[in-house]
Amino acid sequence: MKALYQMDLDDYRGKVVYIQFDPFTDGCKKTGDDTLMANMVIPDIWDEAVLTAEHMLDKTELGTMVFGSAFNLLLFSRTYKQSILDKLKDVIQNDKSRTYSFAVSTSALADDIRILEDAADNLMFTRMEKPMRLFMKIVRMKEVRFSEQEKEVPIPKGMLEEINAIAEATRKTRIPEIRKI
Repeated sequence: MKALYQMDLDDYRGKVVYIQFDPFTDGCKKTGDDTLMANMVIPDIWDEAVLTAEHMLDKTELGTMVFGSAFNLLLFSRTYKQSILDKLKDVIQNDKSRTYSFAVSTSALADDIRILEDAADNLMFTRMEKPMRLFMKIVRMKEVRFSEQEKEVPIPKGMLEEINAIAEATRKTRIPEIRKI
């Protein structure tokens, strides 16, 4: 956020809580004033983590936004794949008490991800083009007009390379860990 938007999230204490995914945690543990550790693969722990995070936030009239990235990784669990997929679909479709914004990759488990796409009120796709150019297209937005034209996202090549390197490293370590759950 700081590098991309010159926004320091430390300026928003009480308004942002981080839930760090830890496949080795049995529950949800507070690890800092604004940080929790939780095994988000397990639906009951998902609920506990989101509620705990929400109680840590200053209340506002805007409500709570739950943002998560790389949620497709959760679906690599052999034990919890179906139940966490059902949980994600349920919150997207039915939990209107919060705003949910999820980023997932469609390169793996595309059929499962399509279930989440179909459940979403709003749907956007991004694609990467060489040499490190990111494009976005809005496919669906509930009750608002939008441009259907694909647009290039103005993120510098170096930043995209850094994001891509983090994503690759995460996939290499987390997928084998999650498969054991």
